[in-house]
Amino acid sequence: MPTTPSPTTSPRSAAPAEPMPELPEVRVHAERLSADYRGSKLTGFVPLSFTALKTFSPAPDVAFGHELVGVGTRGKYLLMDFGPAVFVIHLMQGGRLTPDPKLSKKPRGGLCRWKFDGRDALLFTEAGTEKKAGVWVIVPPVDDVEPLAHLGPEADQLSADELGSILDDAKGARLHGVLRDQRRLAGLGRRLANEICWTAQLSPFAACNKIDDEGRARLGAAIVSCVQESTDDERTRDTMVKSAARLAHVHHRKGETCDRCGDVIREVSYNAYQVDYCATCQTAGKILADNTTSKFLK
Repeated sequence: MPTTPSPTTSPRSAAPAEPMPELPEVRVHAERLSADYRGSKLTGFVPLSFTALKTFSPAPDVAFGHELVGVGTRGKYLLMDFGPAVFVIHLMQGGRLTPDPKLSKKPRGGLCRWKFDGRDALLFTEAGTEKKAGVWVIVPPVDDVEPLAHLGPEADQLSADELGSILDDAKGARLHGVLRDQRRLAGLGRRLANEICWTAQLSPFAACNKIDDEGRARLGAAIVSCVQESTDDERTRDTMVKSAARLAHVHHRKGETCDRCGDVIREVSYNAYQVDYCATCQTAGKILADNTTSKFLK
């Protein structure tokens, strides 16, 4: 696989909408929470929004009096494990869990609050007005229960054969959309899909079942390297940053110079979102059409 230049971290123009955190950001958020709260005894759970709690049974109080075993992840979900119950959390676009020493009655963006014995509470907030983030209380094991049951394997833990099967099963579906399909492989979103396609030097609209063995090998390596690179970068930070501040070769870099070949980074609209790519590196110099009905490159 060709040597990949280091991605840029320079400030870029603001994105039209903030994408939700992906596998690296969620994993490192879980690591921070585990380091700070592991062993803390849960004494209360307070919903602050009627949209926050997505399950009715078991009740959150089944976990009261139990210590936090740790915070894990599954795809883009956080898993707060208290032993007899796991709080499954989806951050969506603007969700965050932060220490809450003030215990305000109506915190800005507040969805719910976990209270602990002898230490700060944890507050789950979501920026914006849509309030799509949520919490599920599940009795272990959790993998066979929604919202986790439909998820594909972790994106960076696929064998070559597993990745090949996913591509073959997807048939003529476009690569960028398949990478983002949580039912096929879990944890990737717009930024990583852009970065993986660029790193693997594949068109984001390549038909999955027509990617040859060499391309599949590059793709598998790119998934692992992009997730690891982003995870390493996230670990250098104290808090989760916005998408535009994360490592990127092409994502949110429309009009800038490609780190590999010097061509301009382009953007194409597809199914209500933007795909960033380098025509020289990924599409043999051809420009992708800006609609969903055109005949895209392979």
